[in-house]
Amino acid sequence: MSKKTKELAINSMMAAMCAVLGYVALDMGSLKVTFESLPILLSALLFGPASGMVVGGMGTLIYQLLRYGVSATTALWMLPYIVCGLIVGWYAKRHDFTLTNMQIMGIVIINELLITILNTGVIYVDSKIYGYYTAALIVGSLVPRLLICVGKAVAFGLVLPGVIRAVHHNVIDYMK
Repeated sequence: MSKKTKELAINSMMAAMCAVLGYVALDMGSLKVTFESLPILLSALLFGPASGMVVGGMGTLIYQLLRYGVSATTALWMLPYIVCGLIVGWYAKRHDFTLTNMQIMGIVIINELLITILNTGVIYVDSKIYGYYTAALIVGSLVPRLLICVGKAVAFGLVLPGVIRAVHHNVIDYMK
């Protein structure tokens, strides 16, 4: 099997994980605790921006179709995760995929904050289109959403360096 084929297989598994993790999220209205960005981060940190974007886009598309079907805002709900894969993958590639634990923590925190901000914008647009907008929905839930975001980012930042080392040792090194 070629290196590209193996990378495609890994990215396919990551996209499936993204969809499943999005689907099994703890959803409480405008507050959602989900780990769907973890496989996106992992693919982006291992393979770069193209892989991160594909995993983010396909994983979120599958989740959106399974959970909500197609709507006017389906693509908007995918956008934060595509951007996540792009930025994290670009950063990892720019540093030749050799990031320190602090660099991983930093990029993950920035990424999760960006996802939360972009998702807040999507909630606003979606709520205006479908007529459920209230200021409390957007402003009132922002602080708890940011707290969840930072908690997830710290957890991801602590877990990812070990996962990346394990994947490199057991998978990536054998792809060469």
